[in-house]
Amino acid sequence: QLQLVESGGGVVQPGTSLRLSCAASGFTLDYYAIGWFRQAPGKEREGVSCISSRGGSTSYAASVKGRFTISRDNDKNTAYLQMNSLKPEDTGVYYCAAVRFTSRRRVSILAADFTSWGQGTQVTVSS
Repeated sequence: QLQLVESGGGVVQPGTSLRLSCAASGFTLDYYAIGWFRQAPGKEREGVSCISSRGGSTSYAASVKGRFTISRDNDKNTAYLQMNSLKPEDTGVYYCAAVRFTSRRRVSILAADFTSWGQGTQVTVSS
């Protein structure tokens, strides 16, 4: 059974960093693009970043570009989201998701494109 488990969330002050992890079990990540999404209270889920299954292509939402970095380690069956210079508006539940696109270069930050989801990890940025 395909399973994704996020970890690494927490409560941090503005300007600091966090690294989220997304561990897969029941399948190998090699052929799956991985996306990170977040949902703030009262708001819709938004796409944050995506990395292609080969790892050579990435995509970021404008609000996080230059601050967040997505990566993957297929040997560890894990993907990561390094979040630097965190802002209060980055607060929310962060989800990772996986999808097997036909093209191994394809990326997307549209939630509707993804087929498997984790349960989420809470990130709170507050002074």
